[in-house]
Amino acid sequence: MTTIAVGTEKGAFLLDPDTDHVADPVFPGWRVTALGRSGSHHLAAVASNWFGVGIQRSTDLESWEPIEAPPTWDDEEAGADREVRAIWTFHRTQRALWAGVEDAGLFRSIDDGVTWAPVTGFNDHPTRPQWGPGLGGLCAHRVLGDDDRLWVAASAVGVFRSDDGGATFAPCNDGVPAVGLPDDVPRPEVGYCVHGLALDPGDHSRLWRQDHAGMFRSTDGGATWERNEDGLPAAFGFVMVRDDASGRLFTQPLHSDAQRLPVDGRFRVHCSDDEGDSWQVSGTGWPTAPTYTQVLRGAVAADGGGRVAMGTTAGTVWWTQDTGHSWRELPVVLPRITSVALW
Repeated sequence: MTTIAVGTEKGAFLLDPDTDHVADPVFPGWRVTALGRSGSHHLAAVASNWFGVGIQRSTDLESWEPIEAPPTWDDEEAGADREVRAIWTFHRTQRALWAGVEDAGLFRSIDDGVTWAPVTGFNDHPTRPQWGPGLGGLCAHRVLGDDDRLWVAASAVGVFRSDDGGATFAPCNDGVPAVGLPDDVPRPEVGYCVHGLALDPGDHSRLWRQDHAGMFRSTDGGATWERNEDGLPAAFGFVMVRDDASGRLFTQPLHSDAQRLPVDGRFRVHCSDDEGDSWQVSGTGWPTAPTYTQVLRGAVAADGGGRVAMGTTAGTVWWTQDTGHSWRELPVVLPRITSVALW
């Protein structure tokens, strides 16, 4: 049985795609910014303008309890302007649990998410004085890899890679245009608004990147990037996810930075079966009427076995069980969807 966990601006919802049952909301009124798994718990990152940021844990998806010490900066680390405004992503490796946060930071837990320590190799990177926010804030929204080699995507900063378990990080943005800079200006190390990032778990030399400047692929672990946009109606978007069983990639093209809407009102997900060399519409089931909604970067999940779920800013949920050959819209309309997980 698969449960689609959906985080929204007004709580979390658990959906059963086999029966279309929707459970009563969890954390109603809270913004649910990330969903994940630790060694033995389901995780939900919550945020409130009044009560701050927290992490809720559950072993059965029915009873939840908050941890006492979520990621936070101490006074010396925070300085004058650094605080944890939201948790954007969880990532589990064999020996640790990682959390990417806003303001852009990385934290690690080695006790199943009970306590968290800042990862100074990323948080105090020498380029940090040059980091700036994108429209969605200054957020570390994607963590990929294993205990030895990690990638972190931060907006609007770029992709970083660690080859020593998080002790040190190096920017990995060569080949990606610096938006807004003339060609005769030297390329900066950071300042690249990466939107989404995917990794081949069987070959860590291959990554895919949905960036403000377009769609890119790396075959050398992120050291260099090249465009791979053939077949897309537009190269702008926020979704980049991979089904690991088939290797199929998925993205949702949007018209442009200025018009963050499906091209011509045609809400579609596109897919690639050749590592991004070419793209086409993914399967059937899409709406025939004009549909102007988008999928945010955290509102997509794949379980590696052909099942993919996407939530939209209009509160709708799209679901496939056959690696994107057919899609259906589940019969529910939720608040604006910010995060999705498959449990």
